[in-house]
Amino acid sequence: MEIPQGLGYHSDKQKVCKLEKSLYGLKQSPRAWFDGFAKAIVKNGEEIGNLKKLLASEFETKDLDTLRYFLGMKVARSEVGLVINQRKYILDLLFESRMKGCKPAETPMEFNLKLKKDVLGSLVNKGLYQRLVGKLIYLSLTRPDISFLVSIVSQYLSDPRGEHLEAVNRILKYLKMTPGHGLIFKKTNDRSVKVFIDASWAGELTDKRSTNDVEAEYRAIALGMWEGIWLEKLLVELGFSDSKKFELYSDSQSATSIVRNLVHHDMTKHVEIDRQFISEKVSSGLVELNFVYSKDQLADILTKALSRVTFDEFTCKLGLCNIYSPA
Repeated sequence: MEIPQGLGYHSDKQKVCKLEKSLYGLKQSPRAWFDGFAKAIVKNGEEIGNLKKLLASEFETKDLDTLRYFLGMKVARSEVGLVINQRKYILDLLFESRMKGCKPAETPMEFNLKLKKDVLGSLVNKGLYQRLVGKLIYLSLTRPDISFLVSIVSQYLSDPRGEHLEAVNRILKYLKMTPGHGLIFKKTNDRSVKVFIDASWAGELTDKRSTNDVEAEYRAIALGMWEGIWLEKLLVELGFSDSKKFELYSDSQSATSIVRNLVHHDMTKHVEIDRQFISEKVSSGLVELNFVYSKDQLADILTKALSRVTFDEFTCKLGLCNIYSPA
């Protein structure tokens, strides 16, 4: 920002100008806009019709009616519920990456695939790799079935090698097989929150930062509780739930037994803060901690490569299906 010509203050370094209205690009601009928006809503009520008229009188607006398409996401409604799909985004990605004619794959990664930093591997186009991974990261917002492998290939953005690009191409081949898959949010009276947590112990091959299975699972339980508490409070605030309790599922008997068995506590001093937090929430009735067998652990699809049968089963349970297939 510079002082306009003609004001005569150019030579005076002690003088500054005061903006009467916030401009784009300023540090405070987003907050200033939101403050004005929030004050307009609070002052003039919550009726949507009057609100639209008010916003149109104060700001430049465009009423697009029911949401159908937003930032590459197609939104559809039916008697079953709400569907979010990125089919066009996937087809455009396949065309851009010249993978539209590739042979489809049934899973996004090979069973038990282990990627690691390979300084001796063949070099690949770094810019191309970063663009593809960036697009896949955005796509994973509506495609949790690719989230695990996308999180892995994104670790090698600074120095991608041949095997890393092959893993990215495998994801694209899987997307070629399933472009019509989308998330379905079904209409239901069950609005309870269920949290499935899992940890990948010693799964980091690059630096081996993992310690032991129980500690990894226990810390995952604590993080899962934080997320569950936040989500439960959000649903209550939005009026979708009046419950103040949610269920959390872990497939680690050792970790869940720490909460119930005092004998284990002397052996878990390194996770004492997490233990206190978990015990407090469970004893207060805010969280119900349950054991779940590995075959029913939905979080596995986000932490490891699965066989095709298990992968297909968990994908369906996540609410993903081909919305273009006949019923």
